Amino acid sequence: MDTSKYHILLVDDEPDIREFLGYNIKKEGYRITTAKNGLEAIRKVKKTVPDLILMDIMMPGMDGIEAVKQIKGLPGTEKVIIVFLTARSDELTQIEGFEAGADDYVSKPLKPKVLMHRIKALLRRLKKDPDEEKQVIKRGSLEIDPVKYEVKCKGKEVFLPKKEFNLLYMMAAHPEKVFSREDILLKVWGKGVVVGDRTIDVHIRKIREKMSSNLIQTIKGVGYKFVEPV
Repeated sequence: MDTSKYHILLVDDEPDIREFLGYNIKKEGYRITTAKNGLEAIRKVKKTVPDLILMDIMMPGMDGIEAVKQIKGLPGTEKVIIVFLTARSDELTQIEGFEAGADDYVSKPLKPKVLMHRIKALLRRLKKDPDEEKQVIKRGSLEIDPVKYEVKCKGKEVFLPKKEFNLLYMMAAHPEKVFSREDILLKVWGKGVVVGDRTIDVHIRKIREKMSSNLIQTIKGVGYKFVEPV
């Protein structure tokens, strides 16, 4: 598992625990942010939503359970994994925590090796939508949003059917790379689909017509490449 992909927020009012756990989390390759109380945690989540939050329960001002309730009300936090760190193991506290959105509990005093294995197991459950990982591409006057399936050229929206959109997105993601027809067929149409070279040529011609620009250039005898518009 590539741990560097994951961002963990550690929330605890004790500096020693933040330092101790923070060190062990970093050592495992995770990206780490810390907060000393619930209010600070909420502010940090509003700026950057983490993949997993380690939240102490007993903190002054705002306890961890209330902080999690507020965090879970923020946009984009639906998939955030919550692990409560607590010295309290009574049933009522655990029920309250699970109702607030907890995925797991870890009892204090903390054992770093055990905690790291728990974190790894929990993050394996976190499967991101591939579309969410795709980035908006901006190339000169062209902007492509893969989640909304929107294309804008010189500020004007251009409608592209799915295959044309996927073809343009793939090529714009790799400017100046020359794609053979076989590459395009495999990446846009997929394995086991039989289409002729003419089909690919027609899709590229339609993209050119709609964009009023030669974004995709023909490389004779090789294939096509994307050229950034002005």
